[in-house]
Formats: sequence, structure tokens, C-alpha cells
Amino acid sequence: MCEYDKCVKLLTSQGKFYINLGLERIEKILALYGNPQDKLKCIHVAGTNGKGSTCAILASILNASGRKVGLYTSPHIFKYTERIQINGEKISENTFSQLVFETVKLADDNNIHLTEFEILTAVMFKYFADENVDVVILETGLGGRFDATNVIKSNLCSIITHIDYDHTERLGNTLDKIAYEKAGIIKENCPVISSQGFEILRDEADKKNSLFLLTAPFADTYNLALKGLIQQENLALALAAINLLFKDITSETIQDELKNVKHPCRFQIIEDKNLVIDASHNPNGISALRESLDFYYPDKNLRFVFGCLKNKDYKKMVETLFRQGDEIYFYHFKNPNSCTVEELKNVCKLPSSSFKSLDEFNLDDGKITVICGSFYMLNEIVPESLVF
Repeated sequence: MCEYDKCVKLLTSQGKFYINLGLERIEKILALYGNPQDKLKCIHVAGTNGKGSTCAILASILNASGRKVGLYTSPHIFKYTERIQINGEKISENTFSQLVFETVKLADDNNIHLTEFEILTAVMFKYFADENVDVVILETGLGGRFDATNVIKSNLCSIITHIDYDHTERLGNTLDKIAYEKAGIIKENCPVISSQGFEILRDEADKKNSLFLLTAPFADTYNLALKGLIQQENLALALAAINLLFKDITSETIQDELKNVKHPCRFQIIEDKNLVIDASHNPNGISALRESLDFYYPDKNLRFVFGCLKNKDYKKMVETLFRQGDEIYFYHFKNPNSCTVEELKNVCKLPSSSFKSLDEFNLDDGKITVICGSFYMLNEIVPESLVF
């Protein structure tokens, strides 16, 4: 077993692979590293949906401007190294493994019980500080207030993308409660940009003496390589941050670079295969997916492959996504929390089948095949070479 495989086995072990929100443990391990996060300039991004796309747009434009840009996102599709990138280059498996083992040993020696995400966050901060990046685009993992990324004391700005229901067991069962947790990334005297005017966001910005900017959906996404109607909102947020913080970047640089933005498996269209791949893993994401499909393919028949986790509102997702005439396949992927095919069939009023392989389909039959749902299932269905 190679070092990277050993590293993955450690990260996904029962002792690490769980969620335990809070800042105490990440503060302790980073203090032992000399607080590398304090040496970095971060744009911090929270929200229910759209975080990854907004981060990808920001990183791409800043990279094109000549800056050295660190990008931290989650989850990954195929490999952990996707989560930590500098100017579009993933951290090497060797460096990643070394830093993970070093971090775990340091934590164990000091009786600090880190989760998987805390280990990754500590590795990221140390790596970006060691590499002297100019700007870090920092995506929260879950929530905001008690997310490990929120160990930073200040930021260039906070961005809060679309807020909707997800992780309600941890973040609260109302939009105001969820918004409150996202608002936790707002820092003293650091501007915040949002696409929604929740009162709690405005109040938190006022308390922190922070400029609050509210964006409207950006109408013209013609040059943007990323597809899907939700990108209007994400692009507006990213451009507001660029215009506020980096006035040296010209509109020509921005428009040219929008054509190059990459964010795999987010309404990703593989035209020669008649495929759409979308990691829409909650009801709001599914609603946005259906709207985009209706917009881009109003006259096409649709074939779906769908799977999701049991802790999601999969009944609502199924009811929102499918319509009479759609060809529906459900998939039970390897994650222990994956819905079974029978569980999904039981909440679906339309005819459906069990998915086995893409080889079953004739991808040239005029239908659009949509592979959607949990991040955790995509690497079992889609070849890495198809999306990267």
C-alpha cells in the first residue's frame, strides 16, 4: 500500500471520519504549527449552495491577474488532493501524505483528537503558508460559526452564498437559524457580500462594523464556462468581491478568464456524451438543477441516475426532480449512509429502475443522461478522465 493510500485509510477511519463542530481543537493544532493561518489573506466563503462555484470563479480570476492563489474546497470527487490547490495545481500526493501524517502525529503527541476535516484544514493552512500564497479562497466545510476554517481572525471579505435547508440537525431547522450559523464567518471591520438580505446577516455586519454588500443576480453569464442558472448568483458574488478588493484587475482580464473557469461535476455538460453531471445533494440544489435542465433542454427527453444520503430530504428531492416521461434510475452507492434503491423507489410515484452501469445506456439515442445527487456516488459512476 502506497503512502497516499495509507493516508486515505487513516482519514476515513472510524476514529477520524466524523463531524464534531468547534474551534478548540483546530486552534490547538495550529498553535503548535505557529499559527500559519495568521500569515494568510483569505476570502472566506460560506453558504448552502454555490460555495464551490463562487470559489472557483474567484480563484481563476485572481490566478489570471498574476497572483499566487490557494484554493481550499470540499468535498472531493475522486481524490483528497482536489481540495487543496495552488493556481489550479493540486497538492501532490506525496506532500499531502507527509503533511497529514505529520499533523496526526503532532495531534496524538499532544492529546488532540482531530476529525478528518480538522486534519485537512490544518494541512491546508500549513501548506499555503509554507508556499507563501498571496490569497487563499477558503470554503467552509459545514455551517460557518463553528467550522474549522473559521479559526481565522480576519479576512479580506466574507462571502455568503445562497442559504437554504441542509444539515438542519446541526445548523437549525429554520432559514434564520441557518443564516445565523453562516453569519459566524463575518469578522470585525471586514466586508461581507451576500446574495440574500437576511436580517441576521445585516445585524451581524453592523455588530462587527463591517460593510454589508447585497448583490443581485448577474444577468450576463455568456462568457462563463460554468453552466446552470444558479451561476448568475455565484458570478455576481465573485465579481463584487473582485471589484471591491482588487481594483487593479481589468474587466478584460475578468471576461477572458471566465471562459476558463473549471469546477467539475457542477452542472457539467459533456456534450459528446449527451451527459450532464451535477452534485446536487439537497432540495435547493435539486430545484436549481431541474430549472437549469428545463432551460437548457426544453425539448429533450431526460434520463436520470440519482442517489443520495439517508440524512437528506430525499423524498422532497425525488418529488422536485422527476416528471412524467422521465427515465429514472436509482443507485445505491458504497457509502454506509447511502439510500437503498428500495428506499428511493418508495418515495417516487413514477416508474423507476435500479442503475448498474453507464454501459447499459445508448448515449446516442437523443436523450440527455443526467447523473446527479451525492458527491460520494459520482466517482463510482463517472470516469475521472471524463470530468477533469
